Amino acid sequence: MRKLFAVLLAGSVLAMPLAAAAQVKPAPAGKQAVVQKEVVKRKVVIRKGGWVKGRRLSASDRRRATDVDYHAYRLSAPPRGYHWVRINSNFLLVGITSGLISKVHEAR
Repeated sequence: MRKLFAVLLAGSVLAMPLAAAAQVKPAPAGKQAVVQKEVVKRKVVIRKGGWVKGRRLSASDRRRATDVDYHAYRLSAPPRGYHWVRINSNFLLVGITSGLISKVHEAR
């Protein structure tokens, strides 16, 4: 009985692709087949220096940021775990480990 069941199961597994292929009808000659194509567009986000409190500095922003002496620019003393950096004409108080912006000052 087990052998008969195994043979029937194997036969049905092998016959399924043949049955599926038999159902596909080729397009008649002279008519065009319709092909649908799905296109996925990639979204690119470009940030233009909109420094906002709570935003995280990216790795490229961290590379171009320079540490500044807060006394020389009359900035407040940074709390523990933060430091002042300058990117272009902006001074940012940034968390050392997290990279989160705490304050933003524009140079005059």
